[in-house]
Amino acid sequence: MSRLRATHPGLLVCTVICILIFLYVRNLTPEEPEEEPTHPAVVECGFYPDELCSALFEGKGVASQIAKFCKNPHGSKVLAYLHKPGNCSRTSRQLRFITRPLSAEEGNFSLAYIITPPKELAMFVQLLRAIYVPQNVYCIHVDEKAQKKYKTAVKGLVSCFENIFISSKRQKVAYSGLTRLQADINCMKDLVHSKFQWNYVINLCGEDFPIKTNKEIIHYIRSKWNDKNITPGVMQPSTTKFKTSQSHPESSPTGSIYASPNERFKHEPPHNLTIYFGSAYYVLRRKFVDFILTDVRAKDMLQWSRDIHSPERHYWVTLNRLKDAPGATPDAGWEGDVRAIKWRPEEGKGHDGCRGHYVQDTCVYGLGDLPWIIQSPSLFANKFEPSADPLVVMCLERWHRLKVLQQAEVSVEPHWRFQQQSHFDVKPNH
Repeated sequence: MSRLRATHPGLLVCTVICILIFLYVRNLTPEEPEEEPTHPAVVECGFYPDELCSALFEGKGVASQIAKFCKNPHGSKVLAYLHKPGNCSRTSRQLRFITRPLSAEEGNFSLAYIITPPKELAMFVQLLRAIYVPQNVYCIHVDEKAQKKYKTAVKGLVSCFENIFISSKRQKVAYSGLTRLQADINCMKDLVHSKFQWNYVINLCGEDFPIKTNKEIIHYIRSKWNDKNITPGVMQPSTTKFKTSQSHPESSPTGSIYASPNERFKHEPPHNLTIYFGSAYYVLRRKFVDFILTDVRAKDMLQWSRDIHSPERHYWVTLNRLKDAPGATPDAGWEGDVRAIKWRPEEGKGHDGCRGHYVQDTCVYGLGDLPWIIQSPSLFANKFEPSADPLVVMCLERWHRLKVLQQAEVSVEPHWRFQQQSHFDVKPNH
């Protein structure tokens, strides 16, 4: 009995040591997730730590780990401003819109934008204020399928700005059919009849965000594409010909499909046009827009495109290859840095991989993609989903605004700046 009593403490100690060793080894196993770091200034957020953004742009891995704890501190505030009664001057200040041209050069060169807003209202405000300057003009195409509350909020914001308006004719957009293309043309009709003068028009969707400032966009257009349209694309590859050679039913807003009245196989394009394939996004001269709306070839091409798959991928680039079209680029190819996109098939060649996740072979950016995005020569980046990771857009927005204000040639209004706060400013709780 005495021997058993003597060995009992030893067995207990041995057992405890074995358990600790087992837990230690298990924590070292690669399959097990690492314990996420804590950061007292970020766990509750409540503000936006600039140091965290800087670290993310520098590609520091620890920043991505810390950022997992950070909540979205501004989305709810944006929504509150839109629904809170008050005058428009107060709204523009609270939402930090830039209210004066930032240089004489920008004041004398106006851009028009066609925007299909995102589903998330806060993201729409972030996109709009990033590209907004008072000398530009903005046509907003709100999808007819959007909820009434969403439409009301957008209408309320737009009503505060003379140079922003909602398209007079709206579509129930099906993104692989003619309605997507028609939405842009509807806005173009409004833009050419508006009282605002503009030099070029750019179209954006709700998953885009600028990575160049208004001044940089103007410099790019003037230096590399002066008096030319930008419609990246090439002669239609054989892999896409089936999409224009056959009639493709378009999904209706209700989810059903309608049968095309055309023949099973599409007849030859009108006016013996050579069909090109390219980007749905563009930078177009004002005179080219006039051509699109009046030229018989453009009108017939629109009719011919009624039931082909994704006609916006063919329409702009095909018409811009016509030698007599204003600002045409008959010999252009894929050049034109309009969008920075990470395509899955180009992983390892065109980019270093997607740090977020792929949706139909397109990368939805994650925090680890930020260094790649800001180094891109493109004007805009796509694709963003703030609901998946709100910090990606918020960091990019702050980086973009800082660059805008650094380039300003006028005195900077205090409300143009985003709140500058760091984790060193946080007061301890008592």
